Amino acid sequence: MVRSHVAACRSGRIWARIATRVLVASALLTAFFYGQMARGQSQDSATLQGTVKDSGGRAIAGATVCLQGKTGTQTVTALTDSEGIFRFSALGDGAYTLRAEMAGYAAANFGPFVLGQRETKRIDLTLESGKTSPLFSGSSGAEKAQFFDEPKFAVAGVTEAMNPGGHGSDTILRTTEALTKETASLSASDVNKRARSRVASASSSGAASEESLRKETERDSGNFDANHGLGKLLADEGKAGEALPYLERASQLNPADYENAHELALAYVDVGQYARARSNVQILLSRQDKSVQKRAELHHLLGDVEEKLGNPLEAVREYQRAVDLDPSESNLFDWGAELLAHRAFEPAIEVFSKGNRLFPRSARMLSGLGVAFYALGSYDQADQRLCEASDVNPTDPNPYLFMGKMQSVEPTQSECVVERLQRFVRLQPENALANYYYAISLRRREESDHDKNAARTESLLENAVHLDPKFGEAYLQLGILYAEQGESAKAIAAYEKATEANPGLEEAHFRLAQAYSRTGEKTKAQAELQLYQQLSKKTAEQAERQRHQIQQFVYTLRDRTSATTPQ
Repeated sequence: MVRSHVAACRSGRIWARIATRVLVASALLTAFFYGQMARGQSQDSATLQGTVKDSGGRAIAGATVCLQGKTGTQTVTALTDSEGIFRFSALGDGAYTLRAEMAGYAAANFGPFVLGQRETKRIDLTLESGKTSPLFSGSSGAEKAQFFDEPKFAVAGVTEAMNPGGHGSDTILRTTEALTKETASLSASDVNKRARSRVASASSSGAASEESLRKETERDSGNFDANHGLGKLLADEGKAGEALPYLERASQLNPADYENAHELALAYVDVGQYARARSNVQILLSRQDKSVQKRAELHHLLGDVEEKLGNPLEAVREYQRAVDLDPSESNLFDWGAELLAHRAFEPAIEVFSKGNRLFPRSARMLSGLGVAFYALGSYDQADQRLCEASDVNPTDPNPYLFMGKMQSVEPTQSECVVERLQRFVRLQPENALANYYYAISLRRREESDHDKNAARTESLLENAVHLDPKFGEAYLQLGILYAEQGESAKAIAAYEKATEANPGLEEAHFRLAQAYSRTGEKTKAQAELQLYQQLSKKTAEQAERQRHQIQQFVYTLRDRTSATTPQ
């Protein structure tokens, strides 16, 4: 791939070569960033605003505008609104460069220029259309999108994850594993929407169309349009098994039709016939279709299929090929999610960071980045990225749920997490998890705040179990709170409800054993302790089996600083 060295939006890869270790580089970056923020938040902060238009003076909405400090270590990104307007506020004084980009246009640069204290500056940028965008370079007469620069990592192979590593306790490791799976689930749901672009409907008109198409195929089995239309309609309705005979017949009638061949491959995936799906996709790729978009979606689909077939190395390479052709939000996210799922955390950080720079309004890209940082033990970075993700779309529950799972095993809480979880409860007061996670965040505050927060914590936990009577973890935390307050009877009752709601909740059995022991109920205590030991052993064995089943990527980093530093 061609390496680009354009400033501003390319700042993420032009890092100064620092001889010290990654930790020092990260510390310098963090110090600079927060230093700028601190200055920007003062009364002396500056503001930059302007517009992005085409050569005809028409506003360009959704253009990416990047503002970079002179030192090259901080880039702030914004998107233009429907009128082509962008704005950066709370800026420190100093020298900057500005860059605007939009697919299909040549990029526009301005600077360097200087912002003074309290200054409000306006800069208008014009993007020339009809020119090759820096995102593209010619390749055999077809446009080929580039991932800006060559990745700083190379995946060389896979190995069984015998020693998964991790930071801290086994609880943190299990939390990391759960979060990586949930990040991948964000990808899977989007893949289905994107791959099919369907709106399945059970409307009367849809039923009428199905009936007429069935009659048409019965009257003329050699009608390609009728077979393809009925097959696609059935697949849209989630009836892939019924759709297959019609799509296969249409494929026999017109093997060259791309849409039908692609639909057939998707139907094979839906019914679990992954080998046949792979064969179909490979045939389509062998046709050398000139459409970059179509080839990108085929490589992505092949990545999905290879992962299902247990070939993660081939899968990650197909996801990367899809990004090379089309660096869309979906393609970038799925590449990062695949790296994350197979414990290539540093490469995942690189991909999610670049995805965040290209798509700053993607909450799931920021969430993936936060999970990757968490997996490496960079908890402050993880918290910051997830807080940013929740700010992109405050009504989206996923970033809050990720924050909640992370903070539930950390001893202290960052202020941004506490504030965002409080907002989660305010926006979704009837959500049991919102109440539970905010309660946990209050309990994780400094010891001096415990008494002040105890009443609020108790109220939140009571709300959680009221909203979800099967919420064993919330009953457990209520029991712990009652025990701290010296209310043994209430604690035991809460622990008992926790074990009833979730019999597999190990800690509830352990604490119930302790509580019974203190009240002299030795037989009950012994029974609960035995249950705890059995559950702990079973959980450990299951976790070990699952970890052994994971194929972990073996990768090398060409430039460790770039791969582990947020861009």
